[in-house]
Amino acid sequence: PAKTQEAVQRQSALEQARRGVSNHEPTPGGFVEDLGPGGLQVRCILGFNSGPPMEPSAYNNNLQLFQTPDTVVLFAEMNHNARIVPLNGEAHVEDSVRQWTGDSRGRWDGDTLVVDTTNFTDSPSLGQASRNLHVVERFTRIDADTLLYSFTVDDSTVWEAPWSGEYVWPSTDAKAYE
Repeated sequence: PAKTQEAVQRQSALEQARRGVSNHEPTPGGFVEDLGPGGLQVRCILGFNSGPPMEPSAYNNNLQLFQTPDTVVLFAEMNHNARIVPLNGEAHVEDSVRQWTGDSRGRWDGDTLVVDTTNFTDSPSLGQASRNLHVVERFTRIDADTLLYSFTVDDSTVWEAPWSGEYVWPSTDAKAYE
């Protein structure tokens, strides 16, 4: 999707600062604040598909969903990231402790689980996004063996308009490895 002029300028400045530096290294002088483009994954803080949004990749794409009466847990196989999503109607915890995977809140819309996530750190798991990132995910069972996953990403400081994607997640009996 098209980026804002400010985001293009930030990206250009970052590319200039990172010239000659691999994706697995922090930007020179930025180890504490900038782990580099692959930093969260290389340092096993988050898997490359932990989300939100959760994006399929080359391996370790299994997701397991657990539900209690007031909580859903989204357990991603890569790095065993578990995102705990309250279903109790509480508002987002704004600006208290920002997280790479944000602050998620869920609700049911008929048979669809809707997960709304805000309150990200300055380096969320979605590359180039900012702390203003807002992601809405929808999990809908298509049939007994298939889940439709759709998401909308909104970060007006990075993209000119919200953008969306979706894909199907087939059921599997495979074990979660990492």
